[in-house]
Order: sequence, then structure tokens, then C-alpha cells
Amino acid sequence: MHWNKAWFQFLILLLLAFIWGSSFILMKIGLKSFSSEQAAGIRMLLASLVLLPYSIRNLKFLKKKDLKSLLIAGFIGSFIPAFLFTKAQTQIDSALAGMLNSLTPIFTLAIGILLHKTKFKWLQVTGLVIGLIGALGLITSGKELALGNVNSYALLIVLATVFYGININEIKSKLSHLTGIQITSLAFFFTGPAALIYLATTDFEPVLQSPNWPIHFLALAALGIIGTALAMLLMNSLIRYSSAIYASSVTYIIPVFAIFWGVIDGETITILHLTCMACILLGVYLTNKRKKYKPLLKMQFKYHSHF
Repeated sequence: MHWNKAWFQFLILLLLAFIWGSSFILMKIGLKSFSSEQAAGIRMLLASLVLLPYSIRNLKFLKKKDLKSLLIAGFIGSFIPAFLFTKAQTQIDSALAGMLNSLTPIFTLAIGILLHKTKFKWLQVTGLVIGLIGALGLITSGKELALGNVNSYALLIVLATVFYGININEIKSKLSHLTGIQITSLAFFFTGPAALIYLATTDFEPVLQSPNWPIHFLALAALGIIGTALAMLLMNSLIRYSSAIYASSVTYIIPVFAIFWGVIDGETITILHLTCMACILLGVYLTNKRKKYKPLLKMQFKYHSHF
């Protein structure tokens, strides 16, 4: 394939943004019959089952030195955030969830600097500050909140984006020798049993009393198979061939699709939401902006200095 090509990587970003931008509304549909914990468990279990044939095939690539990183990829990168997102969406709109998800590149850079000694520029630090101000504005703009109060459910998504930042840096620094399908299948090999065990402890009787639960289950199935298994396969491949920050910048585009689905579903987007989102996107853009130097004049000077 063309994973080393910039145009192909950008197409993957667009595809991921569409998939994950649509996932927020799928969560909302699934939550109409299932509890937030059941929705997350079903999502992870179905993703693991779809990937199971690949997991078994790739067990020969499982090395002891990679075990910690694969567990981070599975639980920190997917399992725990799945529960955080569905819990958060019991109290906040899907469009707001999509906006807050834009914090991922900011935390990816911050964690890279702190834990992986990633080099940075002050322009990137400025981006961090602007992005965090925008996120704080979104968090404090929840429904029926007094000024200065914090929507704790929105903070669950912020925590999920921190976990995403940890995961992306871990994959980039420790698992680049594995392919995207190897990383994804081996990581989900461990999360599947955990999801199954957890679901076995929950009560599905209230779910069966809902007349439309099969439709809501299909939404969660799409979320697990396409929004998790396929999306993580693409994401882990993208991380391997590009930079951590570039891969995480998929969240630049996700809010556009999240807002689109939210408006269709009747959710209200305020000027304050849009202003705060603009701050987040500006901050994320600055964290990823790189100066381009033109060494032509320097080369010409060196060339003429020989005469």
C-alpha cells in the first residue's frame, strides 16, 4: 500500500475522522437500551471477536519485551477510554464529546515531551495553553451549570484523551517494529476476555424489556466492528508510518463530523461552544506547526566561498 505517501496518510486521517466522528452518535443510540458500562463492554467484546482470527495468527509475534506496551495499547488506548466515553455521553451531547476529543494531540505532545523527551518549540507550548483554555470553556459550559462549576462528565473525556496521548506515544516509541494489524490484534487479544467477564456480571433484563434493543445493539455492533476494530487498525498503522502528533491530529477533523451528526439528532450548538472549539483547534494547530527553513542561500554562500 501507500502508507509512506503523504496524500495516503491524509486520506486515512479523513476516513478515521468520519468513522470516529460518527461514533458519538452510535454511542448515543446504543445508550437508549444499554447502560453505559454494557455499551462499552459490548463495543470492546465485538471488536476483539472480529480481530480474534488475526490475534491467533499473530501470537507468534508476541514477545515478552512488547507485552507491557501491548497491554497499554489495549487497555489505556481502547478499553478504559471506551467506558469513559459512554459514561460521559449519558450527560453530555455527542457534539461536545467530539469537540473535547480534539485535546488528544495536545496531550500527545505534552506526554511526548515529559515521558519520551520529544523536542518542542515555544509555539507548541502556546498551542497547549490556548487549547486547554478552549477545553476549560467547553467543560464549564455544560447544561445547568453555574459559572465556575465543572461538568465532571466532560472531564471523563479529557481523561480519555490523556490516555490516548499515552497510547500513541507508547506505540510510536516501543511498537514501531510491528505492523498495524499485529499491534491491534495482539492488544485486543487481552481486552476481549476482560470485556466478556465484565459483561457477565451485568444485568441484561432491563435491556430485553426495551422494544428497540436489537436496533440499539446494531449501533453498538457498528461501533465495535467499524469504530473500534477497523479504526484502531488504521490508526495504529498510521502511527507507525507518521509522527505521533500527525496521527493524533485526526481529532482536528472529528468535531466537524460530530457536530454534523449532533445537529441532525436535534442537539443545540451555541456560539460559546463554537468559540471554545475554535480555541481548541487553534491550539492543536499550533502544537503541530513546524517552521520550514530554506537552506538555499546558505548553500549558495558555501558554494561561492570555494572561489
